[in-house]
Amino acid sequence: MGSAIPERALFKAKKKGEIPAPPVAEDELNFEPKSGLDLVVAWSIVGTFVIAMSAVVYTLESILMPVTLAIVVGMVLGLAADKLERFGLPPVLGGLTFGVIFVVLIFLLVNELIDPLSNIAADAPALIERGVQRFLPYLERFEWARRAIAGADEKAMADMAIANAGAMLGVVAAGITPAFVQTLIFLAALGLFLLGRTHLRKTIIMGFATHDRRLAAIRVMNATESAVGFYFSTASLIYLTLGTVTALIAFVGGLPGAMLWGLFAFVSSFIPYLGVTAMTLALATGGLMTHDTMFFALLPATLFFLLHLVMENLVTPAILGHRLEINPFLIFVAIIFWTWMWGAVGAMLAMPLSLIAMTIFNEVRTRPPERQLPG
Repeated sequence: MGSAIPERALFKAKKKGEIPAPPVAEDELNFEPKSGLDLVVAWSIVGTFVIAMSAVVYTLESILMPVTLAIVVGMVLGLAADKLERFGLPPVLGGLTFGVIFVVLIFLLVNELIDPLSNIAADAPALIERGVQRFLPYLERFEWARRAIAGADEKAMADMAIANAGAMLGVVAAGITPAFVQTLIFLAALGLFLLGRTHLRKTIIMGFATHDRRLAAIRVMNATESAVGFYFSTASLIYLTLGTVTALIAFVGGLPGAMLWGLFAFVSSFIPYLGVTAMTLALATGGLMTHDTMFFALLPATLFFLLHLVMENLVTPAILGHRLEINPFLIFVAIIFWTWMWGAVGAMLAMPLSLIAMTIFNEVRTRPPERQLPG
C-alpha cells in the first residue's frame, strides 16, 4: 500500500508538468510521412533495377547458366561430401570425388545416347513421312481437321516436311558448338567450386562486420544447402522409381528404346508441369507411330500420366511437403520466367532457385530466439 503512494505522486507530477517529458530524437522531429509520389518513385527504382538485372541475366546466358547450374550441383555434392567427413575424408577431397563420379556418369550417359540419337537423325525423313501418314487418318476423324486438309495432298505434305527436315537438323547442329562450350564452362566451374567451397564460405562469413550478422550468414547458408540437398536427394529417388516404371510401361507397350523412355521420364520430372506435359505428348506420339489401334497407341501415355499424377499429388507431398512448402503459382511463374531466360536448363533450375530464394527469405525474415551457432 505504501509503494502505491510514490507512484501516484509521480503520476500527478507528470500531469502537472513538473517532470519534463523525455527528449525526442531529432530524426523523429524531422520525420515526414511518405506520400504516394515517394512510394511510386521507390517502386520505380526497384522495378528498373529488376528489369536491368533481367536484361543482364538474359544477355549473359552462355556464362551465367552453366555457372549457376554448377553452383546448384556443387551445393548438393558438397553437402554429400560433408557427410563423409565423419569417416575422416576431407570435404575438399570428398567433393572432388563426387564431382568426378558425376562427370563420369554424364559422359557414360552421353556415350549411350549417341547411337540411338544418331539413328534417329539419320532416319528423320522416313520418320517424318511415316508420321504424316500415321496422323492424317486420326485427324480426318475431326470435322475441323477434315476441312483444313480437304484440299491438301498427302504426298505434298510429306515432301514439304522432308524438305524442311534438313533445315531443322541444321538448327540443331548449330546449337551443338555453344552447348559444348557451355558444358566445358559447367565442368570447370563445378570443379573450382568444389575445390574452393570451404574457403568461399569463410570469405562470405568474414565479409560481415558484426558477430550477429556472421551467425546469420552461417544459418542462411546451412539452411539453403540443407533444403537443396534434401530436395535433390529425395526427388531423385522418387523420379528414379518413376523412370523405372516408365521404362517398363514402354517395354510392355511395345515402344522401341524402353530404357531411353525411362531416362527421359526421369530427367523431365525435374521440370514441374512442363516435363510431364512434354513426356505425355512424346509417349502419345510414339504410340501412334507404333500401333494401329487408338487404345494401344495411347495406353503408354495414359499410364504414365496417371502414374505421374499419383506420385506428384500423393507420394511427393507426403515426403517433401513437411519441409518444402512453395506456392504452386510461384513455381509456375518461376518456370515460365527461367524457361524464357535459359530454355530447358532454366526450366530445370526453376525449382531449386525458387527453393533457395524461399529459404533465404524465411531465414532473414524470422530470427531465432537465441543467438547461437546452428547445430
